[in-house]
Amino acid sequence: MIGEQRYPHLFSPLELGFTRLKNRALMGSMHTGLEEAPDGFERMAAYFAERARGGVGMIITGGIAPNREGGYGSKLSAPEEAEQHRLITEAVHAADPDVKICMQILHSGPIATTPECVSPSGVKSRIARFAPNVLDEAGIEKQIADFANCAALAQRAGYDGVEIIGSAGYLISTFLVQKTNLRNDSWGGSWENRMRFPVEVVRRVREAVGPEFILVFRISAMDMLEGGLAWDEVVSLGKAIVAAGANIISTHFCWHEAPVPTIATMVPRAAFASVTGRLRRELGVPMITSNRINMPQVAEDVLAAGHADIVSMARPMLADAELVNKALAGREDEINTCIACNQACLDHTFGGRQQVSCLVNPRACNETRLNYLPTAEPRRVAIVGAGPAGLAYANVAASRGHRVTLFDAAAEIGGQFNLARRIPGKEEFSETLRYFGKMIETRGVELKLGTRVSADMLADGGYDEVVVATGITPRTPAIPGIDHPMVAGYIDVILGRRPVGSKVAIIGAGGIGFDVAELVSHAGKSASLDIPTFAREWGIDFENHPRGGVTGVVPQVEKAERAVYLMQRKPDALGRTLGRTTGWTHRMTLARRGVNLVAGVEYLKIDDAGLHTRVNGEPRLFDVDTVIVCAGQEPLRSLHDELLARGVKSTLVGGAFEAAELDAKRAIKQACELAAEV
Repeated sequence: MIGEQRYPHLFSPLELGFTRLKNRALMGSMHTGLEEAPDGFERMAAYFAERARGGVGMIITGGIAPNREGGYGSKLSAPEEAEQHRLITEAVHAADPDVKICMQILHSGPIATTPECVSPSGVKSRIARFAPNVLDEAGIEKQIADFANCAALAQRAGYDGVEIIGSAGYLISTFLVQKTNLRNDSWGGSWENRMRFPVEVVRRVREAVGPEFILVFRISAMDMLEGGLAWDEVVSLGKAIVAAGANIISTHFCWHEAPVPTIATMVPRAAFASVTGRLRRELGVPMITSNRINMPQVAEDVLAAGHADIVSMARPMLADAELVNKALAGREDEINTCIACNQACLDHTFGGRQQVSCLVNPRACNETRLNYLPTAEPRRVAIVGAGPAGLAYANVAASRGHRVTLFDAAAEIGGQFNLARRIPGKEEFSETLRYFGKMIETRGVELKLGTRVSADMLADGGYDEVVVATGITPRTPAIPGIDHPMVAGYIDVILGRRPVGSKVAIIGAGGIGFDVAELVSHAGKSASLDIPTFAREWGIDFENHPRGGVTGVVPQVEKAERAVYLMQRKPDALGRTLGRTTGWTHRMTLARRGVNLVAGVEYLKIDDAGLHTRVNGEPRLFDVDTVIVCAGQEPLRSLHDELLARGVKSTLVGGAFEAAELDAKRAIKQACELAAEV
């Protein structure tokens, strides 16, 4: 196969003695919410089986707690629960007997969503709902025994192994770090005592499952917070864990409350892989690395550099279940790449929503509910608008056998994604447009760019279905002087069609306002494309690896020589509507660049003196030379209305359907669901 020549490391098998992995591609652990759903095991079976057919060598499930006090709701502590898991293991092994599937044992410790949660010292996490209960000696013994019991039940359920997560602020890691382990008995105090708990857990698990069972331990190679583990502690822990019975060590980076992004789109690809490589040289066992490895070439480069033996790609397998098969067949340009937006995956997980999916692939975790079946009656479909919604509809409809024509007045596909990909830190959005462009070609969609479509053209074109995906038009607020020469729309600014002065006011602090503030305050390299720049901007020391991996000094951020004011009418803190797992990074970045966040603004007028306002009731003049309007948007439905007047039925999708907030997740999901039914 082409891929074996192009990616020799990725497609080489890995011998573990008693078993082998057919390649080095791992679908890493990710909680989906299906673990707690009423029909969750049936849906997980379909979800994992599809990834097994997609070519991965090994799969690790989402986290399953070993007991009630350790979980988000899903646990494995009784034989009857093990029988449910058989649905998953049998489905995966039926899909491909060579694929290994391991169950992750996740004891959430102090951040478990139950008042029964436990920890070594009762230190409450900043992100926790409850204060944890302090474990006594009997309680510690119970937790260790429950880990071993859970692993034995996983083996009984047909899993090929387990992964024990010992990082991220979950129970095991709270024993390791001094700030959360205040004990002065044999489970705390010295480093030897603090690492006793994870070592004993691994030893007892190995004892329970025997020698021929994969045992992965996920170690915190960099905690990304001050007071985290020192490098020598990471190394000694890794050696002790291997001696206790682990076959594979998987590296993890950061605690959940760490003030450093590790998986957002602003993080460079494979940014942390070199840390795994350093630890790999110390331990001498197969090592897994992770974080922002989203394409086959990235994975191959990591393996070829000696940074790891296995590459973990969790969210990339949400985005495209066929990623590995496509790489093997030399069809990389057909991969629906994970753009690390977090909007439908981690934002759902940590936002309290039950089900994870994927912005660019709404079928993820919906394999039993959303399928693109061949049509028995091919229809001629006209789609107007080649933004995310129109592209998604065209792709699905054409894949089912419909004859699709896609129109857009612009010279290139993309719509709002063409704006997003120009924002520093969002360069990955280009990958989605590359994917859709290839699918248009592969599916035989007739693409007509630079074409303004009229209702008459569509009415007389002989189409069976007309889809209006014309998107949005920016809202122009009714402010006196809004037509002043210093006023610019965000589209013109992002596309570089309007110069930006040295004193800038941005009206509107939604997602677009934050993007524009990022663009006009940014200077130098994009951190998402350069690991040293990323490290400087977030205070990470990859070279010296101080305690926790962070320097403890003020991060160094390059910024444009502009005064920037980001404003909103609401008196609330700016950025509340941003993504749960990424919004804080955008707020922190703008603060470090000196962007002024101004809430409670009433816009009075714009004239040569600048922007006249009242801020929280007090008059204030902003002496600016550029006012950028990001004040929301309206659905662009004029074509739809004209079609209705002609008696032609049309379907609205995306921003043309609803434009309250630009929401690619909703637009793509709606388009795929509608196209699946046409």
